[in-house]
This record gives sequence, structure tokens and C-alpha cells, in this order.
Amino acid sequence: MSASTMTLPASLAYDRIMRLMGSAWFLLLGFTVTFKLGASAGEPWPSIVSSLCLAVFYLMLAVLVLTRAPAKAQAEGLLPRIAAFVGTYWPWTITFFARTDGAVPNLASTVCVLTGMIMILVTIRHLGRSFSLVPQARSVVQTGPYRWIKHPLYLSEEIVFLGVVLQHLSLVTVTLLILHVAIQVRRILYEEDVLRRNLPEYSGYEASRWRLIPYVW
Repeated sequence: MSASTMTLPASLAYDRIMRLMGSAWFLLLGFTVTFKLGASAGEPWPSIVSSLCLAVFYLMLAVLVLTRAPAKAQAEGLLPRIAAFVGTYWPWTITFFARTDGAVPNLASTVCVLTGMIMILVTIRHLGRSFSLVPQARSVVQTGPYRWIKHPLYLSEEIVFLGVVLQHLSLVTVTLLILHVAIQVRRILYEEDVLRRNLPEYSGYEASRWRLIPYVW
């Protein structure tokens, strides 16, 4: 049996395990928020609404991770994988931090989470099952928000994460937000590299698009 025929099943098994683990993590977060929501009798309604939005967001991520399509190629080496896993899973541990009781932060959190969720759903509508965590190459999507920026999913996720930080507002969580932005920038660069090397049509696409914010970056 050749090495290539052995690698494919191993790769598929690895992808399946990663999808199950990733989905399980977001299910855990969703159930944690839901459990806290059930024990939040007497809390102000902005706090309850923001928690409900966050629980729905985590459950949506669990489904997306579980149903994503296999990749054609992915970034090589350990650093892209570390950046992907740290950027995807580590920051959401904020869910286990103490919540803020302020009405204004919770209202702002609700706006951020809802806005980010809508943006994610619109993006996924065009991205389809090409959703991924580790930098991977599937196809070059150029419709919907991808007509204007190259990474609308990262932007959407960051808006939601800002909403989570507002729910658990402290110096520590703000610091985590800043670190998360830095990690996401690194993930974007890894992803662009693997797309550039494996999908010839990507070079023409990226030359006329901004990464996250038009006229900024």
C-alpha cells in the first residue's frame, strides 16, 4: 500500500475527530450559558437577552463546525494549527468568568452578538460548507460580503467576541480581546498563504479586495 493511500483515510479520520471535538466544545459553552440563564431569575432583562443570544451563537457554531466540508489543502506546520485552535477555542473561556450586571454593557453586548450572528449567517449563506478553523483551501467565494472584503467571517466573529467581553467586562477580558485580535490577524495571513498557493484564482481575487475593513486593512 502506498503512502498516499494511507494518508487519505488518516486525514479524513483526523478531520472527523477535529470536527467532533470542536462541535462538542461549542455545545459545552452553549449549555453552560443556558444553565446560567436558567439560574438567572431576577437578573435585569438586558443580561438575560444577551445570554440568550450568546447561547444561540454557540449552538450555531457547533453545527457549522460539525457540518463543514473536507478541505482540498491546509496550512503546513504546527504554528498555523496552534493559532487556529487558540484563536477559535481559548478566548471563549470568558464564558466561565464572572458576569457584569450593568445594563449598558449588556445592551451593547446584545447588539454586538446579534449583529455578529446576522453577519455570520449571511456570510455562511455564501460560504456554504467551506467554513473552517485551521487555515484551509476549499474554494474562492466572491459573492455576498466577499465582494467587498476577503475575511467577513473573521470580522463577524470579532464583533461577537466584543459582545462576550462586554458581558464579562474587566481588564483581563479586554486584554484577552486585544490578544485575540492579534491572533486573528496571524490566522488571516496563514489562510491567505495557503489559498494563494493552492487556488490559482485567489491571486486575482485578493488583488482587488480589502481584508477586513475597506480603506483601512
